[in-house]
Amino acid sequence: MLALVVAHLVVAALLPLVSRRSRRAAFGVAAVLPAATLVWALANLGPALGPGLGETLTWSSTLHLEFAFRLDALGLVMIVLVGGLGALILAYSAWYFGKDSRDAPRNAALLLAFAGAMLGLVLADDLLTLYVFWELTSIASFLLVGQSGLHRANRRAAVQALLVTVFGGLSMLLGIVFVGESAGTYRISELVASPPTGGLAATGIVLILVGALTKSAQFPFHPWLPAAMAAPTPVSAYLHAASMVKAGVVLVGRLSPAFADRVEWWLPIAVLGLVTMLVGGWRALHETDLKRLLAFGTVSQLGFLMVLFGSGDRIGEIAALTMLLAHGLFKAPLFMVVGIVDKVTGTREVGSLSGLGRTLPGLAVAATLAAASMAGIPFLLGFLGKEAAFEAFVHDGNWVVGIGLLVGSVLTVAYSARFLWGAFATKPGVETTVCRTPAVGLLVPTWLAAAAGLVLGSVPPLVGGIAGTYAAAYPAADAVEEEYHLALWHGLSLPLLFSLVALVVGVSLHLQRTRVTALHGALHHPLSAQRGYELVVSGLERAATFVTGRLQAGSLPVYLAVLLLTVLAVPGVALVTGGVWPQNQAPVQSLLQLPLGLVVVVCALALTRVRRRFTAVMLVGAIGYAIGGLFVVDGAPDLALAQFLVETLTVVAFVFVLRRLPAHFEERETRPRRAVQVRKAVLATVAGVFVAVAGVVLSGARQQPPAASAQYVELAPRTGADNVIAAILVDFRALDTVGEITVLLIAAAGAASLVLATRFDRKDASGSGTPEHEEEVLG
Repeated sequence: MLALVVAHLVVAALLPLVSRRSRRAAFGVAAVLPAATLVWALANLGPALGPGLGETLTWSSTLHLEFAFRLDALGLVMIVLVGGLGALILAYSAWYFGKDSRDAPRNAALLLAFAGAMLGLVLADDLLTLYVFWELTSIASFLLVGQSGLHRANRRAAVQALLVTVFGGLSMLLGIVFVGESAGTYRISELVASPPTGGLAATGIVLILVGALTKSAQFPFHPWLPAAMAAPTPVSAYLHAASMVKAGVVLVGRLSPAFADRVEWWLPIAVLGLVTMLVGGWRALHETDLKRLLAFGTVSQLGFLMVLFGSGDRIGEIAALTMLLAHGLFKAPLFMVVGIVDKVTGTREVGSLSGLGRTLPGLAVAATLAAASMAGIPFLLGFLGKEAAFEAFVHDGNWVVGIGLLVGSVLTVAYSARFLWGAFATKPGVETTVCRTPAVGLLVPTWLAAAAGLVLGSVPPLVGGIAGTYAAAYPAADAVEEEYHLALWHGLSLPLLFSLVALVVGVSLHLQRTRVTALHGALHHPLSAQRGYELVVSGLERAATFVTGRLQAGSLPVYLAVLLLTVLAVPGVALVTGGVWPQNQAPVQSLLQLPLGLVVVVCALALTRVRRRFTAVMLVGAIGYAIGGLFVVDGAPDLALAQFLVETLTVVAFVFVLRRLPAHFEERETRPRRAVQVRKAVLATVAGVFVAVAGVVLSGARQQPPAASAQYVELAPRTGADNVIAAILVDFRALDTVGEITVLLIAAAGAASLVLATRFDRKDASGSGTPEHEEEVLG
């Protein structure tokens, strides 16, 4: 599994070389890996639907860090979307971008890299592994939405998507740490088997939900998704219909078996999911751009999926997995239809399109199949999922959620009808739209994705077996839940009535679109989630400007004071409230520490009184050499050597710089007031005492060597070194040592440059560099 993920990333890095030869060949090569991933997943169907197929790569056993992957029913469905739809969309892109498109090379590579990151995310069986790929998808999405950065709409949309999803990602990271530390493991399968309890775990659950809600565009974080429609249509079809926006849904699906019975988990999911479904559906009814209509439809469907995955009910989870697959199989082809319409007509506006149903009947049929699945028409996969969803909440007697889903489904039918009418209907008073014949390379992927929903919907067991395997993690409350399965006919029942009501009322709502739009205009108000985002961002900018203007005052004492106060306010408070003074710690380990420490203290105190720059530099150098001596006494000659070298180079550099500066710091009449000096002295003293105390407390807090140190000691003899320090420097941390040597070389080169530069000093009117100035500097 890791090999497949890495292969995606490696091939993506090499695709620009292919693009130089042929743009279409690059997309063709990119489509091979997602298709191969789908074939691999189907070949492992048995293990995936059984115990699951696991793989672990440990890269630090001492610290328990590993890449853990697992293929199960949920992962299998997501591979159908990420791999199968990914291959179709990449093939579609080969004809969408054209032979000479400047955007094609970048999009081919980024789409494949995104597919690899998404593959790692859906297969991850470790929360830290999942987080790594989670952030990679955010970065890839930012680059794909932003495109070349030439257009303001793309830049704004990319930044908004990045800010919202990264905010959620950072919250989720903190939650992952809380949950993982509470459970004693970061393995998802182990968390599900033994969920953590306690307040820390509850806080972590809420923080993880923030990440899931932002990534899957749940209210009030949803505006970034419609804004991201500034990206090219294939990007929208893949990221915002088939894969990326499903990341939060997948995370909820992974963790619901562990937390579905906890109110801090299911309540936010149910409430925000329903609100998202209704808000997205209502907004989709009034959009005139076909792509934005589908974007708000995606927001609505993601709310629907969140409610289902968070339900914790066996039938609800069957519906969740079915709708997860159905959504990708109807929304991706609908986006591809919009891309074709845009290419052959030059517009996506509902008011400008007329008669395309007669001009492009094949495309209209494909769009009808996909939209019918979205609306929940029988014999299509969307119908199976919606009926199972109604059954789940009707059977449990959860009428609030059930009625909410019914209202959302009414809106879904209405905007599905609006999409077909807007794209293909012949509209009175609008001239028939002139269009070109679409390329076969655009039509075939669209048809394959749309037809898949019909095939899978007509044969319920094909999806039912996978959905049932996933839902088996949830105990059945009674025989009805135990025996429930996907079917086209469950007899005359309330869920069937719900489906019929949704279809009839939804079509009626579309037929009354003029009145509905007038109602929408009458209800319009200045408050919106997008406006809220803009107010938050502008408020943060103003706050940052205010703070920067007060703190970045061009004064080094101010900067140092802010840093020291921050240290005292954060780790200082933690040390006072939670620090434990070490027991049986001797005040002095060696008599040589006393004179060396005394040199440091005396020189530091003397620095507060000197007025000559040269004297101050010499005292700072003496402090550095004394600290190097303490390193020698404490048994760290390597640190001492580095300290002596750095101090020597620093003193030399300072001396040559001082030749260009006045000999004294300041005149007596320009010294700061005594009150200012006292405040500075108090702050410096308190900060120094804190550092000293923290050093003693923290060094004595460890009761035994860390696990990593034990590994160093164990492996050191194999390197041929005669001590552990040498083995660490030369073998275990060789790159770090090379970096330190490089820094020293750069510092030496800088000092040498200063020395050589003095050969060309000009004897200007200031007297700098003259014998008189040298004598003044040296005192």
